[in-house]
Amino acid sequence: MSHTQQTITDILKTIRHPELGNDIVSLGMLQNLTVEANKVSFTLALQKSNDPFASSIRKASVKAIQQSIGSDIEVNIELKTPVNKPKESPYKLQASVSKVKNIIAVASGKGGVGKSTVAVNLAVAMAKTGASVGLIDADIFGPSIPKMLGMEDAKPEIIHEGDLELITPVENHGVKHLSIGFFVNPNDALVWRGPMATNALRQLIHQGAWGELDYLFIDLPPGTSDIHLTLVQEVSVTGAIIVSTPQDIALADVVKGISMFSGKSINVPVLGLVENMAWFTPEELPNNRYYIFGKDGCKKLADRMRLPLLGQIPLVQSIREGGDSGVPVASESGILAESFDALAKEVISQVAIRNAERPGTKRVEITHK
Repeated sequence: MSHTQQTITDILKTIRHPELGNDIVSLGMLQNLTVEANKVSFTLALQKSNDPFASSIRKASVKAIQQSIGSDIEVNIELKTPVNKPKESPYKLQASVSKVKNIIAVASGKGGVGKSTVAVNLAVAMAKTGASVGLIDADIFGPSIPKMLGMEDAKPEIIHEGDLELITPVENHGVKHLSIGFFVNPNDALVWRGPMATNALRQLIHQGAWGELDYLFIDLPPGTSDIHLTLVQEVSVTGAIIVSTPQDIALADVVKGISMFSGKSINVPVLGLVENMAWFTPEELPNNRYYIFGKDGCKKLADRMRLPLLGQIPLVQSIREGGDSGVPVASESGILAESFDALAKEVISQVAIRNAERPGTKRVEITHK
């Protein structure tokens, strides 16, 4: 008996789905049908991933075709199951973070390099340019930004927008900021498993009433962790800034951080490196430089990896004092403030170049097979 696509389709119209009560053709389950001399191939598109009748429908289809056409005909059937994506949180769907123009991660390969100090002073310097700026303290286990911005005792207010409860960021020195430090006792150690920490970050991002911002900086914990992966899954990150000291032991970890962001699966542009504690300068001898951690380590690494060196920040006592007192040096005047002003201008420039030359970063989609 000769057979065509129409012949096979008519045969399969006799196969009914026991639960759905209609034939598999009418239900749209028949896809990609091909008919050759002695071979029939098609896809059965199931309507749910755990359809208990999938196997019996497949067997019934083979039997019906072979009984009608001949037992020597080869029948190949592929089962296609639907991809059930988890429902997005209403906070994520309606998040005010969508109004942020540029989201910039501030990261470091290792701890102790002054990443948070750079993040705070960079954000303050950016605000001084007239830009609207936000800052999220994503260092969940060691939140320090409330103290650095002089807002340790602040209690963010909860506001309602429609059916959503949003957290109003605290603002000081022209920077809107949120930190887990506002919601926990500063004397308590945060003994949290990974999911608890990542959920806290999601809340800071999506439940923050950020409004329209030119820049939102995310101060990440040192190294590479669940927090970093959660960030690139939750939002489209414009670019990353890597902070390091000049010493070789710190630079070795910087390479890992660059590799993580620029890897194929994440693909977040690295805007450049910041060399912190580039040299020590005594307050009373501002022209003297002592390279106690080595000289130009970040500069050489940036050249080698063809990345911009965004700035070199000296190690000066007043930077530490500003962090402890809640008055960042970038908010004042002087040589140190000028260093962060120059850093801010270079970051603005690199963000503009990145946005002109590259498409927007896509959120990382994690699929499970």
